Amino acid sequence: MSNDLSPFDLTGRLAVVTGCRRGIGFAMAEALARAGADIVGVSANLEVPGSTIERRVRELGRGFTAHRADLSDPVAVSQLAAFLADHHPPVDILVNNAGTIRRAAATVHSDTDWNDVLALNLSTPFRLARDVGRRMVERRQGKIIFVASMLTFQGGINVVSYASAKSGIAGLTRALANEWAPHGVNVNAVAPGYIATDNTRPLQEDPDRSAGIIARIPAGRWGRPGDLGGATVFLAAAASDYVHGTVLPVDGGWLGR
Repeated sequence: MSNDLSPFDLTGRLAVVTGCRRGIGFAMAEALARAGADIVGVSANLEVPGSTIERRVRELGRGFTAHRADLSDPVAVSQLAAFLADHHPPVDILVNNAGTIRRAAATVHSDTDWNDVLALNLSTPFRLARDVGRRMVERRQGKIIFVASMLTFQGGINVVSYASAKSGIAGLTRALANEWAPHGVNVNAVAPGYIATDNTRPLQEDPDRSAGIIARIPAGRWGRPGDLGGATVFLAAAASDYVHGTVLPVDGGWLGR
């Protein structure tokens, strides 16, 4: 996926971002658009048309296609996968960001919560990557970016299904990279640290937990969704053409502590 202008320039590329309506997904879509990519935005509650992310992408001079889909619904996932697999122009970049979290001690973590989290955080990303990736392999170019977590590397507390799913994302990233790197397709992941989003609001609002988290982060603060932008553009651009199967932490130094 060479680019004569800049190894970070995405002009002419089409990027799909799931969970784009807010938080990390919004920031990733915005960063890709700023680098020149047109965006297909996917979210369960995405306004069609008129979403904030659509307005932002268009302000940056890029095209935006809205696709509302509940990615916890297997039928909706199949429909989205078929839409993307046959999309014209073809998908150059797939960002699998959509996810959910359920907090409960393992002794009372229900089967429903386990199944729901594994389905949305691991099975859905695999299915989308498989079907979009098949076309990328045929074209011998493409970039797939999964969203992992600090809990890809650690067990966490009271998030057994989420930690298991995010650990699975690392394995999925490496397995697909091993198969598809020879065909010119890069598969990598970013691992956000403690980012101030709705998913981490319970931790942010707990004074003791929040203080403990900040004390362990060398950067000395919670991350912001926009902190993921640079890593996303890097993994989507020609600059990362020789990067395969990597889980890239964006964590303020958390893992190095």
